[in-house]
Amino acid sequence: MNKRKIINDPVYGFITIPYEIVFDIIEHPWFQRLRRIQQLGLSNLVYPGAIHTRFNHALGAMHLMGKAINTLRSKGKEITDKEAEAATIAILLHDIGHGPFSHALERTIISNVHHEQLSHIFMNNLNKEFGGRLGLAMDIFTNQYHKKFLHHLVSSQLDVDRLDYLTRDSYFTGVHEGVIGYDRLIEMMDVENDDLVIEQKGIYSVEKFIIARRVMYWQVYLHKTVICAEQMLIKTLKRAKYLAQSGVELFATPSLQYFLYHDVELQHFYDDPEIIHRYSSLDDIDIYASLKQWQYSSDTVLAFLSSSLINRNLFKIELENEPFSAAAINKIREKVRKKYKVQDEFDLQYYVLNDVTTNSAYNLEANNINIKFRSGKIVDVTNASDHLNLAALADTVVKHYICYPKEN
Repeated sequence: MNKRKIINDPVYGFITIPYEIVFDIIEHPWFQRLRRIQQLGLSNLVYPGAIHTRFNHALGAMHLMGKAINTLRSKGKEITDKEAEAATIAILLHDIGHGPFSHALERTIISNVHHEQLSHIFMNNLNKEFGGRLGLAMDIFTNQYHKKFLHHLVSSQLDVDRLDYLTRDSYFTGVHEGVIGYDRLIEMMDVENDDLVIEQKGIYSVEKFIIARRVMYWQVYLHKTVICAEQMLIKTLKRAKYLAQSGVELFATPSLQYFLYHDVELQHFYDDPEIIHRYSSLDDIDIYASLKQWQYSSDTVLAFLSSSLINRNLFKIELENEPFSAAAINKIREKVRKKYKVQDEFDLQYYVLNDVTTNSAYNLEANNINIKFRSGKIVDVTNASDHLNLAALADTVVKHYICYPKEN
């Protein structure tokens, strides 16, 4: 059977599947599940075109990994065929642990389990299924392999994961400020002291990358309406979980039902192999199907939140640089209490959502993006750049928000 397939991607054109085992992994039901998980969650409520999937992104990142490996090999860096195959598998599977709506799920029906931890569990199970052939990929993924730069290609501040999602997300949202020169950034990659670096000629492309990342976060990923919609979904799932744990019989698909009626923590995935199989059948369709039914629930809170999400009757959101005063929050709470006849103080938390979100475009303390000068000197990009505002982008931006139902 010919497994060297060609895939037509709207962003890069033709993508080639480089190894037979990669074809087999892509064909696996666990990977096919990523077709049913949107890359940007609820962002399509703001940007209608943002309906691409984790599956698209994983293939795109795999494609860029191949380009990066070819670039480094052309510059004399030794990367064996086994290492290239393993790095390709590592990036292909880096997001396989994502659940539906990603971070919303991590904060609600599963207790503090990060998708990267679940990706590692999936990889471990796949490694057994493929007779140990994913061992090196897992070592690269967890940064246990001695060639650290291979891990940096998978996970760092300038990895092929970020290069693809910025390129892909800007394409599908139409936010052109997020467009980066991914091809030039890859061509400028090199390795120095086992660390991924960018040649001096690529410094302006790095500057553009950092600025584009900041724009994409505040204009797409942390757009105030997206924040509001995600918080509404989090509250909806928390309400469903609360009702389920209180003994209320709720409609849910079998996979979602299990996680609503059971408290699942990270250790449970290791102790009971059946749980990862249950999780592997969870996708966006489970959530949407449940929301469609919950809008007719006898529980007024669950019904109101579910109907609001299904019909895009989103809450109003106010975003400020400083925390909202207790008096301002109480004023909003009282208005909502009266309009929606909320008698129980406990229920009011589902109508008035007050929290904080943060972001920094560049982290000075983790896997720095280093520039390699012609003299051989290695300098952090914020010190190498003559861009006046680049260092400022390393500062964490904090935004306080409050969401509540609109008055009409």
